[in-house]
Amino acid sequence: MRGVRSVDEVGADERAASLAKRSIKKASKLWALDLAVRCMDLTTLEGSDTTGKVTALCAKAIRPKPGDPTIPSVAAICVYPARVADAVEHLRGSKVRVASVSTAFPSGQSFLSIKVAETEDAVRAGAHEIDMVIDRGAFLSGDYQRVYDEIVAVKEACGQAHLKVILETGELGTYDAVRRASILAMAAGADFIKTSTGKVQPAATLPVSLVMMEAIRDFVRETGRPVGFKAAGGIRTSKQAIAYLVLLYETLGSDWMTPERFRLGASTLLNDVLMQIDKERTGVYQSGDYFTID
Repeated sequence: MRGVRSVDEVGADERAASLAKRSIKKASKLWALDLAVRCMDLTTLEGSDTTGKVTALCAKAIRPKPGDPTIPSVAAICVYPARVADAVEHLRGSKVRVASVSTAFPSGQSFLSIKVAETEDAVRAGAHEIDMVIDRGAFLSGDYQRVYDEIVAVKEACGQAHLKVILETGELGTYDAVRRASILAMAAGADFIKTSTGKVQPAATLPVSLVMMEAIRDFVRETGRPVGFKAAGGIRTSKQAIAYLVLLYETLGSDWMTPERFRLGASTLLNDVLMQIDKERTGVYQSGDYFTID
C-alpha cells in the first residue's frame, strides 16, 4: 500500500465538476438513458422486505414500463440473502441477474466464518453476483492484510458468482484512502469495485467515483485484467445517471459502457429515467402516476 500514489483532491473535484456539466444532445441522451436502464441494479435492502415486494420488483426489472417493449430490462435485482430464492423464482427465464449483499451488510462487523457462510448460502440459493462490504475498521486501522484476506476468502466462496466489493467511501475519509482501498480490493480479486452501501452519507459522489475509475484504469494498465465499477447510494435522477456515464466514458472508455463492466445501484432512479425517456420522445413530461412505484 505504501507504493500507491496520492490523489490530487483539488484536481479530482474540478475534473468531476467539469464533466458533470457536459451537455448531451437528444439522440445521445436517449442512448444514455437506455444504457442507464440496462446497467441498473434495481435494489431493495430494507428490514421490511417481503416476498411480495421482491416479486413486484422482479416484474418491474423484467418489464420496467409495461406495454412498452422498447424499454430494456435492468441488469440485476439486488436483495438480502434471505430473499435470493424469491428473486430467482420470479426471474426464471429472463436475462435479469440476481445479486445479493453479503458479509454482514452494511457494517461488515462480523466473523469471517459467518461472512463466508453467508456468501456460500446466497450463491447456493441462486445468486449470480455477491456485493460484499469491506471491514472498514480494519482498513482504517491499517490492517490491510486482514481486509485483503477477507476479500480473497469471500471471492473463493463465490465460486462462479461475480464479486462486487463495496468500499463504503463515505467512511474512508480521504481520496487517498479511497484509492488505496480500490487497489487493495482489485488485487484481492474483485470483479467490480463499488462506492457504497447506500446506508451511509455521503454515498456515491462524482469525485470519489473518478478516483475509483482512475484506480481501475491504472490497475488494468498494470495487470491487463479489467475490473467493473458500480456507483450506488443517492443516485435518484436521470441527470445524475448521465453524469456518471460521461465520467465513465471519459475515464475508462467505451469498453466500460456495458452492464458487464458498469452498474448503477438504485431503488428510486428507474422511474425518473422512464419519465425522462418519455419526455425526450414526446416533448412533454409524464406524471409519476403513469409509472409503477418501485
